[in-house]
Amino acid sequence: MAALPTDTFGSHAWLWDDPDELRFAPGTRELAGAAFRLPYESAPSEDRARVPATPPVHPGSLRADEARDFRLEVTTELCRAPGDTVLTCLSDLDILNEPLDARVGIAPDVALLAQHGTVVGWSLTDPARYLTTGFAIPDPSPPSPATRRLLTACLDLTTTPLLHEVTDRNPAALARLRAVDDALRSQREDRHRANALLALINNLVEDYADRPTGQKP
Repeated sequence: MAALPTDTFGSHAWLWDDPDELRFAPGTRELAGAAFRLPYESAPSEDRARVPATPPVHPGSLRADEARDFRLEVTTELCRAPGDTVLTCLSDLDILNEPLDARVGIAPDVALLAQHGTVVGWSLTDPARYLTTGFAIPDPSPPSPATRRLLTACLDLTTTPLLHEVTDRNPAALARLRAVDDALRSQREDRHRANALLALINNLVEDYADRPTGQKP
């Protein structure tokens, strides 16, 4: 996603505060940019199966009621579709107890989820396609099958329950982390996306996989 405009208002990060971001143009109050963070809590399979397929995504946008800054809480629950073809991030799993009011498509394959007139989450379809480093434009070519598999492996490692096993230095989990790191470094095709996935797991590799057992990060 491109860098967020600076001459805008809305939700943005401050020191020691890293919320999700929605930025609006001051003149029109129309949505000008967005940045979302993936939760590390992966919802159980029974909850992932409850993610509704309706209503369908309708292209649209947001318009602020007034020109003022605010704080947008990050989502807390990650619901992963099979093969990670869709990532749905929710503020709370209780959202799944009722239907959604709307899915507003604010960018290609990105939708905001609304319930009772409030934004309660967001979704990204085909996340492998949009893997990139920093604010670089994603590669327009389709991701390779290897990249799709490695995205799933990286999301496994950076979300619960496997994330807890990595931070507890479970030998099997660390072996998986090292294997994924090696596979990404040796992948010749789709290098730009492979580098993005390396950045995703880099802190885990540095803090846990490269340290002797018993040495704290």
